[in-house]
Amino acid sequence: MPLLVTGTIGIDTVETPTASAEGVSGGSCAYFAAAAAFHHNPIRIVGAVGGDWPAEHKSILESIQGLCLDGLEERSDSKTFAWGGKYFDNMNQRETLFTELGVLEEAPPTIPESYGDSRVIFLANSHPSIQLDLLSNFPSRQLAVADTMDLWINIANDELHELFKHIDGLVINDSEAEQLTEISDPIEAAKELIARGPSFVIVKLGEHGSILVHPDGVYQIPAVALSPEQVIDPTGAGDSFAGGFLGHLASCDEVTFDAMKEAMKWGTITASFTLQSFGLDGLASTTKNQMQERMASFTQTV
Repeated sequence: MPLLVTGTIGIDTVETPTASAEGVSGGSCAYFAAAAAFHHNPIRIVGAVGGDWPAEHKSILESIQGLCLDGLEERSDSKTFAWGGKYFDNMNQRETLFTELGVLEEAPPTIPESYGDSRVIFLANSHPSIQLDLLSNFPSRQLAVADTMDLWINIANDELHELFKHIDGLVINDSEAEQLTEISDPIEAAKELIARGPSFVIVKLGEHGSILVHPDGVYQIPAVALSPEQVIDPTGAGDSFAGGFLGHLASCDEVTFDAMKEAMKWGTITASFTLQSFGLDGLASTTKNQMQERMASFTQTV
C-alpha cells in the first residue's frame, strides 16, 4: 500500500540533562518518514522548508533509501519550521523553549499527481485544518492516521475534533489524551476518543511503552530497555514509533488487530534507535540488520 506522510520538516535545538545540540534535523514528517522507510517503500513526503534549511539536513533525507521527496517544497524566501526544547532529569518531561512556525503559516505544499494512489496516509503533527485539507485529496484511501500536540488542542480544538471524524486512527501521548478528555487513565481516555471518531487509538507512554485500544481488544507493549547512557535525545521518538507502526502495516497490506499488535513491536524497536542520537542521525546510521537483531531480542521479553 503506497504510504504518504505530511507534517513538519524542521530545525531543532535540544537541551538534555547531559548534552545539547543546536540546528539538528527534525520535524514530525522527517522522523516518521525516516522510520517508516525501514519497513516499506516508497514513503512519500509532503512538506515544505525555507531557504534556511541546511544542506546537510537535505543530504540526510536523500541518503535514506525508499524516501520519495517529490512532494517536498523548498521555498527560498521563507523560513523553515524551528523548535527548541529542554528535557528534565527523567527525560519524560520537557519544556518548549520556542516555536517558530515559518512555512507553516503559509499555504500548504502542493501534492504531486504521482501521489494520487496513496492508500495509507499519516497526518503527522501540524494544524488540524491543514491535516484535514490534505486528507480530502485521498477519497480512496484505505487507512488514515493522525498525530497532534498540546498546541493544537489549546488553539484549534474544534478543528481537531472535526478531523477526528475523518480518520481511522489516532496516535497521541498520555498527557495529550488526558488534556483532550480530562481522563487520567489512558485506556479509558482512548475509549472516549474513539467515541469521537477514530476506530482505534494508540496512547504513547514514554519509557513505559504504549497502549493500543481497538474494537477487538486492548494491547499494551513495553518500551525497549535502554541504559541511561544510551538515551541521548527523546525528540522524534513518538513520530518514529508511528513510522515503524504504519510502515509495517503498509508492508503487510493488512490492518487487523493482530497486524497492529505486530506493527506496534516494530514501532517500538524503531523508536528506540531514535533515542540514541540527536536529530535523525540515530535512524540514518542504523542498519536493517541492527533493527532485526533488536527485534529478535525484544520479542523474547514481550
